[in-house]
Amino acid sequence: MSEFSISAGFSDAERVDVARLYWQAFSTKLGRILGPDDRAQAFFAQIISPDFALIARSLEGKVIGVAGFKTAKGALTGGGMQDIAQHYGWLGALWKGPLLGLLERDLEPDTLLMDGICVDAEARGLGVGTALLRAIKAEARVRSLAHVRLDVIDINPRARALYTREGFVAGDVQHIGPLRWLFGFSSATPMVWTA
Repeated sequence: MSEFSISAGFSDAERVDVARLYWQAFSTKLGRILGPDDRAQAFFAQIISPDFALIARSLEGKVIGVAGFKTAKGALTGGGMQDIAQHYGWLGALWKGPLLGLLERDLEPDTLLMDGICVDAEARGLGVGTALLRAIKAEARVRSLAHVRLDVIDINPRARALYTREGFVAGDVQHIGPLRWLFGFSSATPMVWTA
């Protein structure tokens, strides 16, 4: 698998694969809140939107990477309390929803906000992450936006190195204090690319 393509959106048949990849990338961060794995993947399969996704596929058509983004019209990982309750019950939604809300980032003027990037473990090292980042930058240009913003957590130095190579500049580190025990990381750094 040395070649792949990137295009916007995904089919209903690919929804489970996209959710699996998203959970593969973010289960360390969200596992204590949204686990177990099967329930979390079902939750994401329900809430993800193809309108806010760029997908990398192998030549055989397998989903091998996902880059999501957020605009004023929606995000890759939308959903609300009702969606959480459908998978975790209302009691679960009452505590999971506010905790997930702590990870939300506000939109900024003239900026495309990334909503996750993930590459299948079997496809790492093939340039998929780099290609997805470049596709996100191209998406920002198409939307006449001057910036792309993402946040990288302290336990993901490999991702941070990729973002730096692709021209993203780090902002001030944001520490999360005692919430580190819940989310599995201690700090996040906003990074911005400017066209």
